[in-house]
Amino acid sequence: MKPVVGRVVSNKMQKSVVVAVDRLFHNKLYNRYVKRTSKFMAHDEKNECNIGDRVKLDHSRPLSKRKHWVVAEILKRARIYVPPSARSPTGTDNKTEVSPNAS
Repeated sequence: MKPVVGRVVSNKMQKSVVVAVDRLFHNKLYNRYVKRTSKFMAHDEKNECNIGDRVKLDHSRPLSKRKHWVVAEILKRARIYVPPSARSPTGTDNKTEVSPNAS
C-alpha cells in the first residue's frame, strides 16, 4: 500500500496515535468534489507525535486489533501554545500591600 499523510488528532495512548487522513473525490451526479476523513491508529514507538502534527504513515503487519500503520516520519510539527507565566520576569509584583487595620 502507498504511504498516506494525515494530521494527529489524539496521542493519549502509549506508543499509539490516531491520525485523520482527508481525501477528495469527485461526485459525478452533482459534479462537485466531496471531502471524506478516515481515522487510522498508528504505532509511534518513541511517543514523539503531538496533536496537530502532520505525519506520514506506512502500512505494516497487524500490531493490534485496529493498529495496522506505523508513523514513518513527522513532516511538520504543530505550534504549541505556551501561556505567559503568571509572575513577571523580574519575580517582583507591583502590587501594594494594605494592612487590614488601616482605614
